[in-house]
Amino acid sequence: MAAVWRGKVRALLPLTRRLTTDQGGTHPPPAGPIASPPDSQQPQRRARKDPSGCSVFLFPGQGSQYVGMGRGLLKYPNVKEMFSVAEKILGYDLLALCLQGPEEELQKTVHCQPAVFVTSLAAVERLHQENPRAVEMCVAAAGFSVGEFAALVFSGAMDFAEALYAVKVRAEAMQKASELVPSGMLSVIGKPQAQYKYACLQAKEHCGSLGVEEPVCAVANYLFPDGRVIAGHQQALDFLQQNSRRLQFIRTKPLPVSGAFHTELMALATEPLREVLRQVEVRRPEINVYSNVDGKRYMNESHVRRQLVKQLVSPVKWEQTLHEIYERTQGQNFPDTYEVGPGKQLGATLQKCNRKAFKTYTNVVVSSAYDD
Repeated sequence: MAAVWRGKVRALLPLTRRLTTDQGGTHPPPAGPIASPPDSQQPQRRARKDPSGCSVFLFPGQGSQYVGMGRGLLKYPNVKEMFSVAEKILGYDLLALCLQGPEEELQKTVHCQPAVFVTSLAAVERLHQENPRAVEMCVAAAGFSVGEFAALVFSGAMDFAEALYAVKVRAEAMQKASELVPSGMLSVIGKPQAQYKYACLQAKEHCGSLGVEEPVCAVANYLFPDGRVIAGHQQALDFLQQNSRRLQFIRTKPLPVSGAFHTELMALATEPLREVLRQVEVRRPEINVYSNVDGKRYMNESHVRRQLVKQLVSPVKWEQTLHEIYERTQGQNFPDTYEVGPGKQLGATLQKCNRKAFKTYTNVVVSSAYDD
């Protein structure tokens, strides 16, 4: 995998054609190649490895971002150039936004999704410098929501610049969809007897009594046993918080996001993403990459395109994905796991889902005072 990653990042995956979409307000990335180091090489497909004793990469999603992320990565090869490419595609200085904020701008969907995507792939550069064997021995990857795009780039299924442009279109479409109705997401820790689907049904009935047409309330993220994120109309989420004790919820916490992601309220965002994915090159991943939609690995190019679109309106089955990745016979060793990107949230969910797998977990630091 190291050869694949090195070849792709050193070339920074130049765009050779102009992308277009029907979405108003989006601008295609610059046509023609972006400057590449002279010694860049085309990566070779590699033989698949036995998972035993290898590594797994987990790429975080929206919500993991924070001001200062990326500061610890700038001294590593290609990282500054990755942010330079991002500035050309996005039309603003992503690196400055990551390092300096302001926080309220970084938190916006249109900004934080590209920021997490680029910072996560920059973290792979750090890991490649400090522990090249971890990259070479990586046999599987998964990403949470927008993190799937970083996982697919790392796997060789998508090019960096084209995937970033797709992320840009995705983020803008999700932001636009979220502005249609007051909606949001609610983190819920429940007792073992909590019935999440029934709670959502009650919340929708409450919305109906308030005159909300076609109310939406559904589990949007399956995180770990008894850990869920529920999304939908704001009135539904208010109902769940007000009735949390009766519904057997131990804790509820609104998430700082702009809409009900991974529910049918994101339907408006599917067509812009589908259109841009038609225009970018997608290849079969060279390692196992697992889809949020069903926890199963991607099989081919068309499967990648279909599932990335479906993911927008489907729950993220992260708990199921972790079970799929780490299932093994008794006595078989677990792989080393690396969370590549800002935050440690995916490590926390892994600990709750599989303590044995968590024993070999490492977070790749993306900001450190010692790296300035």
